[in-house]
Amino acid sequence: MLSPTPGSDTTEPALTAGPPADEAGGILTISLAAIEANYKTLCSAALPAECAAVVKADGYGLGLEPVATLLTQARCTTFFVADLSEGKRLRKVAPRASIYILNGLPQGTGQVFADHNLRPVIGSAAELAEWDAFASGAGWEGGFALHVDTGMNRLGVSIEEAAAIAPRINMENHGVRLIMSHFVASQVPENQRNNEQLLTFRNVRALFRGVPASIANSSGIFLGGSAHLDIVRPGVALYGVNPTPGKPNPMKPVVELKARIARVRDIAFGETVGYDATWTARRPSRIAIATMGYADGFFRSQSGSDQRPGGTLIVNGRPCAIVGRISMDLIALDVTDLAPGSVKRGDFATVIGEGRDVDAVGEMLGTIGYEVLTGLGRRYARVYRGG
Repeated sequence: MLSPTPGSDTTEPALTAGPPADEAGGILTISLAAIEANYKTLCSAALPAECAAVVKADGYGLGLEPVATLLTQARCTTFFVADLSEGKRLRKVAPRASIYILNGLPQGTGQVFADHNLRPVIGSAAELAEWDAFASGAGWEGGFALHVDTGMNRLGVSIEEAAAIAPRINMENHGVRLIMSHFVASQVPENQRNNEQLLTFRNVRALFRGVPASIANSSGIFLGGSAHLDIVRPGVALYGVNPTPGKPNPMKPVVELKARIARVRDIAFGETVGYDATWTARRPSRIAIATMGYADGFFRSQSGSDQRPGGTLIVNGRPCAIVGRISMDLIALDVTDLAPGSVKRGDFATVIGEGRDVDAVGEMLGTIGYEVLTGLGRRYARVYRGG
């Protein structure tokens, strides 16, 4: 549930969600202004193609409604989500947008698509047959996207099936509003599969003359103009993840995450911390207990033990090691090397921010920025700034 934040200063948060900040174990700050700036950067990079937006997985973990409202205000008119439940939520805040459901047409749901003016991304002959039967029987002309598989081997009709479907565009109400495919390796520009897929898809596109075409995701936009076609569909780049790994990030950082410190305690040499006593103090130590854990999306694999170091959080500008097992709700940090008295109850440890972006946290956790964002817990106080 979103609520206005009091105050006349427009630089202050406009929306909050989740528990009140003073009750929460962590505070997740989301810059809507940065999302808007990233969208404009991607629009400029893709010109003259239309720049759509992918807001699936609850806006990549940041809140579908506030993100989509912002993007609608930024003149985005085409959105992609994963499933019908997301599409129905999105329709409430984007009443005039074209909304595509990437996971296709679940059996028996044609009327739901019609009721909410949503478009399935058709990826099989069986889906197409069911959609046509529904549209014909209901007199529905809302249309659909055709997903053509050019090498991902997940969803999508084959090249041969696409060629067999293509003659339908000569019908008055053919229903094909978009043809689309998906790059396998767009994050690796030198991968030859990008050129192979693009050539294959361009050949299919020629069969659907007059129908808009789309293949470029976030990283695909940076493969150059030949990949842009008619519509690009950025997702993770909107939220600050680097779409050009190995190069400077052209996107502005969007999120900052801080965990509250509930207690600071001293332990003697030889004492242990956490479940199963896996970490032993090798000196008199000062331990700060932060109120977040694996239930909040911070992986248990970053626990520190006597056998291996764990991850770190930033306290007073310095990385501090995680010691002992990360539990569901708590993380222990070794703050011995910080000045005595400089860390106290009510302070915060930074998870994302202070120069550590989502990609860096993903690397620390042994994953990618996508998973960090979409795994953000719901117990944080969420503060939306700008927009």
